[in-house]
Amino acid sequence: MEPEPEISMLVQEIINCKLCPRLVEYRAEVARKKVRRFRDFEYWGRPLPGFGDLNARLLIVGLAPAAHGGNRTGRMFTGDSSGDWLIKALYETGFANQPVSRYKDDGLKLIDCYVTAVARCAPPKNKPLRSELINCQRYLIREFEILRNIKAILTLGRISFDWTLRALNILYGLDRRYIHFRHGVAYDLRGLGKRLFVSYHPSRQNTQTGRLTWDMWIKVFRSIRSYLDGVG
Repeated sequence: MEPEPEISMLVQEIINCKLCPRLVEYRAEVARKKVRRFRDFEYWGRPLPGFGDLNARLLIVGLAPAAHGGNRTGRMFTGDSSGDWLIKALYETGFANQPVSRYKDDGLKLIDCYVTAVARCAPPKNKPLRSELINCQRYLIREFEILRNIKAILTLGRISFDWTLRALNILYGLDRRYIHFRHGVAYDLRGLGKRLFVSYHPSRQNTQTGRLTWDMWIKVFRSIRSYLDGVG
């Protein structure tokens, strides 16, 4: 089966997912109550599929949709501060056609890049439970199977790092003993023909405290660009 019908089937499966009762209740409650600054918006309030270029060589894996970001707009990393950092970096390194994305249908196109997450619903306090991550694992595995051109994988934050490696182990029996979480490092995944890039998550908790600076952040994307330009 070609990637387009495969991804269309997966998107519908994700959007209709109700595997995690806590998340089903929370995402609906957030969408119903809203917050004052977004009271005139109609919230998405459902699980979120990944998005981007189906022929992408770069796969970016985040944690989960933000309660008033993706859970509101209907697209990951859209309408919140983490999304602002991500889309600007993608634009500056040639992976996006515009530097800002605030709405689902705002003309954003990803170039040679696909964005997803290890959890598809906004979790309370941005902390999905282990059981919820296990339920969502099947979707990331399917994306790896569908996106056949991936050469570079960027994980954002420790949870994304751990659960992306778990998915790769399930799929390919990846030996992760030599792979450790540290911002700015990259690992060639032995036998897979892919390179893993590791970053802190661009959450406000990290960017406003200086744990993750813009220079640290953009350096990761420039490293990815250099790598992909080299592998062709």
